[in-house]
Amino acid sequence: MALAPILLLLLAGAPAALAAPPALPPASRAPGVMRLAPEAEARWVPFDLTPGNQIRFEMTVDGRTLTAILDTGVSYSVLAKRYAEAAKLPIAAGGSAAAIGGAVDIGWVATREVALGGLVRTGGGLSVADLPAIATGSAKPVDLLVGRDMTGNYALDIDYAARRFRLLPSGRLPFRGESAPLAISRDKHVYIGEVTLGAARLKPMVVDTGDGSAITVTSEGWRAARLSGVRTTTAISFGLAGSVVSTIGIVPALSVGQLVARNVEVRVEPVGGFSDAIGAAGRIGSGFLQNYRVLLDPAAGRMVLAPEAGADEPPLRSTSGLLVGVEPARLRVLHVMRGGPAAAAGWREGDLICTIDGAPITRDYATTPLATWSAGEPGRTVTLGMCDGSTRRLTLAEFY
Repeated sequence: MALAPILLLLLAGAPAALAAPPALPPASRAPGVMRLAPEAEARWVPFDLTPGNQIRFEMTVDGRTLTAILDTGVSYSVLAKRYAEAAKLPIAAGGSAAAIGGAVDIGWVATREVALGGLVRTGGGLSVADLPAIATGSAKPVDLLVGRDMTGNYALDIDYAARRFRLLPSGRLPFRGESAPLAISRDKHVYIGEVTLGAARLKPMVVDTGDGSAITVTSEGWRAARLSGVRTTTAISFGLAGSVVSTIGIVPALSVGQLVARNVEVRVEPVGGFSDAIGAAGRIGSGFLQNYRVLLDPAAGRMVLAPEAGADEPPLRSTSGLLVGVEPARLRVLHVMRGGPAAAAGWREGDLICTIDGAPITRDYATTPLATWSAGEPGRTVTLGMCDGSTRRLTLAEFY
């Protein structure tokens, strides 16, 4: 089971006084001028999925090629602070932001031109914040999160099966599928929709392509759904401000507008979690959306979902009870899932794994068959070489 971290940043309404003169949040700055090319329909942007299920691609900022993540849960696009500092870009104070795990300080840099597929923005700027590698589950961090400010006025067509997306004029309908309501929230300026889970209609749900999880709901929403017979465990998520441990289970069905989805992984945030803090009912993430051809067109008020082959198949689930992060030549245990084989065997957060059945952890580990061991066949015993030279054996089992 891949670690499914979260990249979600919602800008706070009031700026924090980080320096003199007072900080100006991105909403108070000149937005720049957007232009969508007449041939935008043919300007597909290829992407790959990070180990955390996020859409990773290349684009340009002021003529330089950057690695970016498409993140509709971000109000204003965010440039990595380390990149801005390495490029010696002047960083102005930009206020503060609410993010998974707490609050973060943000800055702001002016840009001349930002280009993404058939879209070009001249002028304006980017927010600046720390973008840790752990938030994508990769050993290497990305340079940029592309948020609502770049994409919200257009139709965003995401073809997960072909690993490509494009921006179209709002109102286009390039494929047929099931429709669901979609809008931009007036206060947080992110994509929002709704979900029906059991007895509960949950809204607003942030539609967040930067969230590698499937569906996340509040504790109150989970109780209101009144589901029974769903076995649960725990999982960890990472945001820009830290980590959060949530309850996780697989529900038999839920609805997003006209679409009925089956065998869906749902995370339940703790009371007072991030969704509670921003007044949302939860999030619809890329872990769910990747099962569909997706059109996000908030200006037209709709999201369109066309199921791909196997959309309703049960999701991959951990049989080890370990969620790990990839580091150079090793794996670090980030969370031991409640009730799993690893918990019963005494594993702890921070344990370091250097080999799996004798095979070393390579640079491309996350994309190799070796990485599937933690969700392997129940009953299989895996030999794990620890980085201190010791060896542990772990027998896989189904537990949620």
